[in-house]
Amino acid sequence: MDSASSSMIGQSAALMAQQPQAAAPKATGDAAKADWAAKEYESIFISQFLGSMFSGIKTDGITGGGQGEEMFRSLMINEFGKGIEKQGGFGLAAQMKTQLLKHQEVLESK
Repeated sequence: MDSASSSMIGQSAALMAQQPQAAAPKATGDAAKADWAAKEYESIFISQFLGSMFSGIKTDGITGGGQGEEMFRSLMINEFGKGIEKQGGFGLAAQMKTQLLKHQEVLESK
């Protein structure tokens, strides 16, 4: 490694050390909040999954394509993700809720 690369790495490390640390999440035993967060996570996961599926679909016709359709498609995919999650989703939300609550129990016991 040359001295310029070494210097840049050192500067980056120094800059990162100056950044304020993110606050740790506060523990809560609130199952409703954990349930909401888990369902939101699953909805986003499903939307990302569907986005990959829709990325290969081409548009055609007079009104097809463009920035407007890209924006509409992303909104549509997000709504599809929310709808699929509300109908039971992939089953991630229940597992996520369980893990969130377990993690909160560990934090509270420390």
